[in-house]
Amino acid sequence: MKLKIEELVHAFIHSQCDFEKEIVLTNHFQADWEADLLIIDSEGFSHEIEIKLSKSDFKNDFKKSYINTNTGEKFLKHDKISCGDYICNAFSFLLPMGMVDHSLVPEHCGIIEFYHNVDSWDTEFYLIRKPKKIHEDSYWGLNDKDLFIRKMALNLLQRKMEIKGKHEELIFKNPFEIKKFK
Repeated sequence: MKLKIEELVHAFIHSQCDFEKEIVLTNHFQADWEADLLIIDSEGFSHEIEIKLSKSDFKNDFKKSYINTNTGEKFLKHDKISCGDYICNAFSFLLPMGMVDHSLVPEHCGIIEFYHNVDSWDTEFYLIRKPKKIHEDSYWGLNDKDLFIRKMALNLLQRKMEIKGKHEELIFKNPFEIKKFK
């Protein structure tokens, strides 16, 4: 039986994160892409962790490009991160042990490897290389904290309704039509 990404994320956050001191989000959209894991500590230091389970998925991360909406300029994701034009203070890859030669991982990226024992279902994590600090700005200096909290609350509500809707039929009016009549 193969380890699912949700099981890996669960094992990582419950063994590596401090929920009393850190905000831990999964599949969080920020800036131009989705963070598999986003961890923000009490000081506002933010760390994105990108999970790659195959060599091809790892290689594709370096092909991701984005267009600057102001200038129309196209740039690659890791060029943007390495030059400090990035919302998080640090970026790491979480990879299966031995999947990628460490020399293929750019110097600005941290490397965390994991080993999953299919017999005991234990997963161990190893910090191979700490990520370089990309910039000194606090996440809260670059983001509106109140808006962030409101978005988290809305996402939680939407996920709750989505899960509830999978177990029973729910009928909701279109919120955009409701606003038209007010």
